[in-house]
Amino acid sequence: MAGDPIRVMVVDDHPMWRDAVARDLSEAGLEVVATAGDGATAVRVVPATRPTVAVVDLQLPDISGVEVTRQLLDAGDPPRVLILSASGEHADVLEAVKAGATGYLVKSARREELIAAVRHVHAGEAVFTPGLAGLVLGEYRRLATAPRPEADSDAPRLTPRETEVLRLVAKGLGYKQIAARLSVSHRTVQNHVQNTLNKLQLHNRVELVRYAIDKGLDDT
Repeated sequence: MAGDPIRVMVVDDHPMWRDAVARDLSEAGLEVVATAGDGATAVRVVPATRPTVAVVDLQLPDISGVEVTRQLLDAGDPPRVLILSASGEHADVLEAVKAGATGYLVKSARREELIAAVRHVHAGEAVFTPGLAGLVLGEYRRLATAPRPEADSDAPRLTPRETEVLRLVAKGLGYKQIAARLSVSHRTVQNHVQNTLNKLQLHNRVELVRYAIDKGLDDT
């Protein structure tokens, strides 16, 4: 998905805000393929419009942005989800990420931050408003202290390089940092991450980090 054109759907029940976000993204050269004022419409139009990124508000008139995220990710060829919300409450952030959102920005973010966030989420990179990334990683570490199930002998086999990249992702390194550490290109790292996502049947980097922490790879 990282090398594909960025196709965005904006989901927000406030018409002026929704239009402003769509306009900002379009002016930045991104293709806005759909807008929706409620969750049901968003879920319904995805198959026809095929967005690669959905920018979703948490507070929608019919179903919550968290539930929209879940339903979008259950669709065939699902978009990655960036939550753009007025709420910076920790509980809201964690619920969104657990539902599968790749990023979370508060609406006080600058235009440039939003545009950059959409690009990063499209590439599979987790993006959070400053201060929230540590919260999410801390929650995953807490979950990782729970007893782990027995190893699954049918678990997909990763190559040594994929495992190495996964270990560095779990330590919180960005793709460019990993590329420099391994003396490979940024694109090569993206390819390894995408292959790993496909093998593990995960949707995004956030789920990948949780998987890696659950396996204890962040401690090796």
